[in-house]
Amino acid sequence: MANQRYRLGVDVGGTHTDLVLLDVASGELMVEKVSSTPKNPALGVLNGVMRFVARGVAPDEIAFFAHGTTITTNALLEMRGARVGLLITAGFRAIQEIQAQARDGNLFDYFYSKPEPIAPQSLTREIPERSDHAGAVLTPLDHEAVRVAARELRDAGVQSIAVCYLFSFMNPAHEEETRRIIHEEAPGVSVSLSSEVLPRLREWPRMSTTLLNAYLEPVLVRYIDHLNKGLDDAGVVTQQRFLMQSNGGVMPFAAAISGGKTVHTLFSGPAAGAQASAWLAQTDAKSGLVTLDMGGTSADIAFIEGGAPLEVTEGVIARRQIDVPALDMTTISAGGGSIASVDGAGFLVVGPQSAGADPGPACYGRGGERPTVTDADVVCGYLNPEYFLGGAQRLDVAASHAAIKKHIADPLKMDVLRAADGVRRIVDMRMADEVRVFAAKRGVDLSAFTLLPFGGAGAVHAAAVAEELNMRRILVPPRPGAFSALGLLCTDVVHDYIRSELMPLDAITPDHAEAIYRQLEARAHEEIAAEGLDPDAARFSRELDMRYTGQGYELRTPLDGIFEGALDANAMAAARARFDERHAQIHGHAAKERPVEVVSYRLRLRVAVPKYAQGLHETPASPRAVEDACKGRRTIYFDGATGSSANVYERDKLDVGVRVLGPAVVEQFDATTIIPPGWTGRVDQHRNLVLEKGAA
Repeated sequence: MANQRYRLGVDVGGTHTDLVLLDVASGELMVEKVSSTPKNPALGVLNGVMRFVARGVAPDEIAFFAHGTTITTNALLEMRGARVGLLITAGFRAIQEIQAQARDGNLFDYFYSKPEPIAPQSLTREIPERSDHAGAVLTPLDHEAVRVAARELRDAGVQSIAVCYLFSFMNPAHEEETRRIIHEEAPGVSVSLSSEVLPRLREWPRMSTTLLNAYLEPVLVRYIDHLNKGLDDAGVVTQQRFLMQSNGGVMPFAAAISGGKTVHTLFSGPAAGAQASAWLAQTDAKSGLVTLDMGGTSADIAFIEGGAPLEVTEGVIARRQIDVPALDMTTISAGGGSIASVDGAGFLVVGPQSAGADPGPACYGRGGERPTVTDADVVCGYLNPEYFLGGAQRLDVAASHAAIKKHIADPLKMDVLRAADGVRRIVDMRMADEVRVFAAKRGVDLSAFTLLPFGGAGAVHAAAVAEELNMRRILVPPRPGAFSALGLLCTDVVHDYIRSELMPLDAITPDHAEAIYRQLEARAHEEIAAEGLDPDAARFSRELDMRYTGQGYELRTPLDGIFEGALDANAMAAARARFDERHAQIHGHAAKERPVEVVSYRLRLRVAVPKYAQGLHETPASPRAVEDACKGRRTIYFDGATGSSANVYERDKLDVGVRVLGPAVVEQFDATTIIPPGWTGRVDQHRNLVLEKGAA
């Protein structure tokens, strides 16, 4: 076998698929950006791989392949998952209809309706069986009822079955036996067990998450099968093939399609960029970062404090409950492909519809006629029509003008420049408002944070967003357009495990808690060994979900640093003290006199893999003058009326330490950075472009 010298990260977006190839020996990065292929995203990935091969990369020298994907997210948003059946404990079939009795959205909406159930009542079957809250069997599993239900659902054409029995997280035996019977009666049908997908209390979140897994698993399996075959055919023979998870870690392909882990990929795409920010901008990540990932379809926003992205364990996507660990991010429809239009009331709106990759913005010349944010950027002079993707794609300026004139300017009786400026301002303010709300919920002073933009359009709009937020510092990474793909080379293999057992803290002995964690660790070791990873390389971190008695919510309380080897009485007391501190920090008070309950035990497994290391670049003894990087001048419009003559610089020719005064445009293969008047850009030792307002 050839020398395994390359590591490849791939991020599939709505418009483009980004690929970053790292030469481990030299540290050199190679970047490719190809059009996404929405009908089969694997084709775009394989097209990018073949671009590297055409540049002389031997495919059998690629030792590591990591992939961030929106395949499951898009399948859910577009409701094109599998046909799903549901098996539920007899007497509890209404759980999916009742849900949590909560009502999302406008409480005064008289036309409110819940989302269509993933498994309708016609495909729901009640199974006689019952375990109590401690896992003791009250009613044995009715095997014949399971066989009949499996045959009925098979004949009804279901592709996937979710099994969600009461208290199965305490005793999974009935669910596991049900799966065995389903495989006998309906071979080829996927089975998702709630005791594997989310083994924790609260019936509706557990059922909802399990249904989502059942709905999406066949979609992901088909995609991975196609991608695996394509990689094999292309000569990429490595078995180190990984998918990005919502929690910021990666897992092997095999893990993603078994054991109920499909739902862990729902935030796969945006998580990679947040992980890259925490790893590659470590100094700023400790003091505070806001990430802005603006691609072709959407903008993803995350906060990083104390060196790590914020996390959540409960979330909602497309109005559906999903309770798995994920980086705390928010997504809005504000991408370069977001379509601008005038609504029935005569107001200018941007999104949520997107031109995507096909046909794309009008300026792409692929048949798109509707104006987009990218078209507005072209009209305002922000993008160089001759240098898009380094000149690989020419933009049609006339088509952008025509689309904005027809659909925006003429209906609003205004000139094209002002219409384009309006599109730009709306999308900038929407992103700023989302960051502002995000910050308010977390009590963050944005003026002390740094904005880190990436994605194909992030650096174009970053300064305008920062102005809206009164943020004075922006850090643009060296390859912003491929930053999420690079993030896939900056993370470890991570698996999360949970087990619920509701008990008062003072009733739990250290030996009992230790036994539960040892069981979770044993399962983790088995899984990573089956995935071809070294169990001895595993590192574990533990947490307890705790609450005061009478509360309806709990807090994750990390146990790191309060025990060595095994839990003891001192560790349990320290866990209680740490919970009180976290409660006071988050909610402003602590009820130290009240008893505390343990709700769930959490375990995180981490297997370190080699990561991309960002090198330091010394200031050259005789640095090139900033003028040497200047490639001309261009008129750009910041207000839709008055043009500003701006120097245009080639980023790769800007030496460490040089300063660029705004107004200016900095161009590179994968992105464009706009520096407005009053801002200054500086190239730091990591070759980041640091923009500061008012800096001399």
